[in-house]
Amino acid sequence: MKKDEKTNVMRVLDGKKIAYAGHFYEPDASLTGVQIAGILGEPPSKVFKTLVTQGKTGAYYVFVVPVEAGLDLKKAAKASGEKSIEMIKQKDLLPLTGYVHGGCSPIGMKKHFQTFLHATATDFDKMYVSAGKVGAQIEIAPQDLISVAG
Repeated sequence: MKKDEKTNVMRVLDGKKIAYAGHFYEPDASLTGVQIAGILGEPPSKVFKTLVTQGKTGAYYVFVVPVEAGLDLKKAAKASGEKSIEMIKQKDLLPLTGYVHGGCSPIGMKKHFQTFLHATATDFDKMYVSAGKVGAQIEIAPQDLISVAG
């Protein structure tokens, strides 16, 4: 991988001396997470998507869940201590996080938001999350993701 192929997520990880592997594929925003898992040659349970939500209080929360799973908004609200929670509008994602739909990563957002990692992530030595742009994923140890995403 060339230096100019690094994403902001990779630069953040490099700066914190956290081990990861970058994986690139032909960028296509129409690909589903399950299709991306297939491109990576991994089961969908090992590839995670980053979802950004807003609670009734107005606070934002990030949930990292397997690509094949949906986010249970009631469980998300309970986990975050909110009365209710909803997904943010797609048009609000870039201004809020600095990432586009299909390339949102729990690492390196414009602001730090409380982040929740699905319990199954720790079933794996390594997991995959977006590297911060469409067509790029990072493979990282769940504990390392927890430490850098807070």
